[in-house]
Amino acid sequence: MKIIKKAILAFVLLLLFWVLVFDFQRVLFSIHYLDKLKDNSFWEWIQIFFHSIRLDLATGSVLSVLPLVLITIFISTQKKLFFNLFKIILIVELVLVAMIHAGEINAYGEWNHKLTSRVFMHLSNPDEVFRTADYTMTVLFILYLILEIVFGWKVSKWLFKTTRFNVEQTQIWLKLLLYIPILPVLLGLQFLLARGGWQQIPINIDASYFSKNFVINDISVNSPYFFGKSFLLFKRSNIGEFLSNYSQEELANTMSDFLNYEKEHDNYILENTSPNLVFVILESWTSTVSSRLSGKPGATPNFDELSKSGVLFTNLYATGSTSEIGNASIFSGYPALPEISISMQPFKHRKLKSLNQSLMHRDYTSGYLFSGDLKYGNIDSYFNDHGFDRIQDESDFPSNLERGKLNYYDEDLYDLFLNKINRQEEPFLECAFTGSTHSPYDFPGHNKESWKGKAANFMNSVIYADQCLAEFIQEAEKQKWHENTLFIIVADHGHASPYISNPNDAEFYRIPLLLYGPALKDAARGMVIDKVGSQADIAATLLYQMKVDTGKDYPWSKDLLNPNVPEFALHATTRGFGWVTPAGKFTFHLDYQKYIVNTFDPQMLPQERKRCDAFMQMIYEEYESL
Repeated sequence: MKIIKKAILAFVLLLLFWVLVFDFQRVLFSIHYLDKLKDNSFWEWIQIFFHSIRLDLATGSVLSVLPLVLITIFISTQKKLFFNLFKIILIVELVLVAMIHAGEINAYGEWNHKLTSRVFMHLSNPDEVFRTADYTMTVLFILYLILEIVFGWKVSKWLFKTTRFNVEQTQIWLKLLLYIPILPVLLGLQFLLARGGWQQIPINIDASYFSKNFVINDISVNSPYFFGKSFLLFKRSNIGEFLSNYSQEELANTMSDFLNYEKEHDNYILENTSPNLVFVILESWTSTVSSRLSGKPGATPNFDELSKSGVLFTNLYATGSTSEIGNASIFSGYPALPEISISMQPFKHRKLKSLNQSLMHRDYTSGYLFSGDLKYGNIDSYFNDHGFDRIQDESDFPSNLERGKLNYYDEDLYDLFLNKINRQEEPFLECAFTGSTHSPYDFPGHNKESWKGKAANFMNSVIYADQCLAEFIQEAEKQKWHENTLFIIVADHGHASPYISNPNDAEFYRIPLLLYGPALKDAARGMVIDKVGSQADIAATLLYQMKVDTGKDYPWSKDLLNPNVPEFALHATTRGFGWVTPAGKFTFHLDYQKYIVNTFDPQMLPQERKRCDAFMQMIYEEYESL
């Protein structure tokens, strides 16, 4: 009977061990991000430790399977080898869990969400990880890793003493008689706990959600569970099971306005159909940094002034939250689907068309310049595969220039960019991708800050980037090619700001788009376009203005200058998707299976959800066929 009691004790102590480890991680996270919790009461924070128990037990059960087998074998045989193996496996799991959480603490300040499969994209270029992180982040990662491992090691020594599991010597047949039935029973209990009980649908993230503050909910969900779920989806790269399965007829009926609206119109804003195109892709410029777009104190006075003489799009949304997704959307008119980055899949993205390819028949040359490393997100491969004539990154910058940890400064990027453009024959498509507004925000003059409070480092980097943008435009005005040039100034994705930090809110994804320059008709200067659209709509909007027959090359891109265009934007969030129309917005979480954000009237929501599902199904079906 002692064997049974000891086995049950091991089962309970293993679960207790993991609950204590997860709770210790929550305490560390809460201390580190105390500023994000200042608007929450102490009582709400305490509730985290109660609402998290079910999911902690589920995760602990999964992590305890192999350790339980080993320690019960030790209890039955009293062979020290099995106890040593038990401790080794437990510590290996502890180290992995600690690494996930220590990485999450560092990434959360920039990403505003828990660690997901997105990390694998970064880990494919390890140097990018260390360059993005400042020295403080590296030190903190090591510190939290050590603290969590030491804590877990101490708890394991306290809970799993060898003497606690010693039993009297008995005959081997009796040990087996007692051991053989108890292990399947305990493993069955673990399975039951892992799925959260007998209910039809297994436990999920929503078991720990209870607050209206997403940070509180993120703390409540233990990191290895969230990361593990994301990893499983990452390994599949297949979200089909989450999408609708409408018939083709129902798809056509649901999205009839998108499929059948009148494409022809005479709302032309360009002086001619073959202007030089100069793209400036602004790293992380969320719309809330602009006073003109947010109506609040901002960090972009120069951009705001430029916008008064251009065509400003006020309701444009990034399709995702990473740079490689933004670039593919801008140049190939391709929307984003949750957990899918098409630029990471060359065999698929090569089948898409891009703006430069659509302009080759007009003898446009094309160039792309980035101040960092284009290996990130396979961006280099994407532009190479799509036939850009010149693709350059940090390796092409003069070696005598000072630089930040991640990339060269915006001021030097623009200087080199002008130099490159001046060597091109017209017409051309040229693109500069900035980097100074990316962490670690070590731009020149970073000690001369002028923004205080929340997101100060980011906002001050935007102030610097805004100044550099204005100086670039001033220098461009002196060049011969300027008179026939259209500047397309747009962000790659959004970012947390003093006004919005919830990555589930559509506002997090709203970004600026400005068409500016002498190529615009006088009547277009100062125009404001309030239509709802996304980065994926830039391609169709530009090419129609240039009277380029695109055929079926950009099936998901809408012309936002068309008076008849249906207004909507789809954006992929962390583990979910969002939908925006003039009537409202929602964000749906795939794991939670609930709306995190919804402003649609309850009577409209079912129809808008159906439209969103139908649109994603159409995109996914084409994606699968590529």
